[in-house]
Amino acid sequence: MWAPCGSANAAPAAPAPEADGLPFAQRYHALQHGGIVRAANASATCRTTASSCRDARAGAKAANGDFDMTYIDVDRDPNTYNSSRAEVALPAGSRVTYARLYWGGNLLAGEQKPWQDNGRVLIAEPGGEYKELIADTLVGHHVADGADAFQASADVTELVRDSEPGLYTVAQVNVAMGRSAAGTWGGWTLVVAYENTAEPLRHLALWDGFAPLGGRSGVEMPLRNLPFAAGAGGRAGLVAYNGDRGTDGDSLVLTAGESAPTALADRANPFDDVLNSTITDAGAAPHASRRTPTPSATTPTCSTSRGLAHAGDRAVFRLTSQRDTAWAGVLFAAVDARR
Repeated sequence: MWAPCGSANAAPAAPAPEADGLPFAQRYHALQHGGIVRAANASATCRTTASSCRDARAGAKAANGDFDMTYIDVDRDPNTYNSSRAEVALPAGSRVTYARLYWGGNLLAGEQKPWQDNGRVLIAEPGGEYKELIADTLVGHHVADGADAFQASADVTELVRDSEPGLYTVAQVNVAMGRSAAGTWGGWTLVVAYENTAEPLRHLALWDGFAPLGGRSGVEMPLRNLPFAAGAGGRAGLVAYNGDRGTDGDSLVLTAGESAPTALADRANPFDDVLNSTITDAGAAPHASRRTPTPSATTPTCSTSRGLAHAGDRAVFRLTSQRDTAWAGVLFAAVDARR
């Protein structure tokens, strides 16, 4: 079963309009004690009948264009053709201040999915029934390099704030299955900002857009009006689509003030292969109980962490991909306001 979010008497919402590309802009900012967490999972994966698929799921170098891809469907609901789960793990005593769900994929592979469904998805909170979620902002939709790619998003703050801890399920992400030289891919990410008096005072910020990555220019995301304290630490995370593990040439670089550019990296995300089809937190994969299913290789999303230098309001993130055909969707950061 599922029902639309909002009033039971409200008319069904119309899908949000689409744009070929969406410039990156700040979606949310708060100065508060707390942090940012996210849950994410894929909607498609390779067929396990091939040994190379099993190796790829275990973390071997691989490209999704080499596989016949099929849907992930964990909910045993005959009314859905794809579904997956992941947990929003909040520290004890936290209060959710903002939450946003992002979903996206490739509509063109072994089949062509209709673009009219890009702005609709189903979401179920822990222990709850499916609710139809309609994108509340422009949907990014771009056809290039053999792919028909999109990303949509919606504010789910009230749903997440009122929910019990546990796994969220997201279904009906508009993703094609089959095989394509451009790759078959799709998935979702739930980004959550929270307040917690036991944690340091931080600048919490979220940017989003939708842009193809290629060449050396990439996508730049300036961090405006976030005065970092000298020597303060922080974490940054990103959501991007269609990077292949082992294909280098993609990086997330931070330029802060007059300092030299720094390529962010951790154990799971090398400085020259950050778009490597992994879902990780600070270099470590989330515990197996926090996602269903839990393959090592999934829709490309990653989170990196590193100390950030004093930069006033001149810090800039730049995401590039020189060899992978990829799309940038989201950047989030939690930066200490005090040293």
